[in-house]
Amino acid sequence: MEHVLEPPHYKLQMLVLERRDQARNMARFYVLAVEPTLFAEFALAREWGRWGNFGRRRLDLYGDLDEAADALEEWLLRKMKRGYRIVSTVMGGNEPELDQGRAL
Repeated sequence: MEHVLEPPHYKLQMLVLERRDQARNMARFYVLAVEPTLFAEFALAREWGRWGNFGRRRLDLYGDLDEAADALEEWLLRKMKRGYRIVSTVMGGNEPELDQGRAL
């Protein structure tokens, strides 16, 4: 019998990005995460907003894990071109890895 709670072969679970510019009073975050759904699909969850405030959340559904992973990579490249940088990554079954020892 297959264990349902085993992590998928795709280990990256979540990315936290930020974009800061003190001269423009800018402190934004963007979170990308691949999540399973109840219907054997996968969702790319995107959350964004200003640090310290409630943000927005959107789920985009995909038929399989590879499609969701490809979408995550596309959004990551798009955001990095706009000046966001990776602050934290959460891998399947591991604690968050923080950039510069900074807590979120």
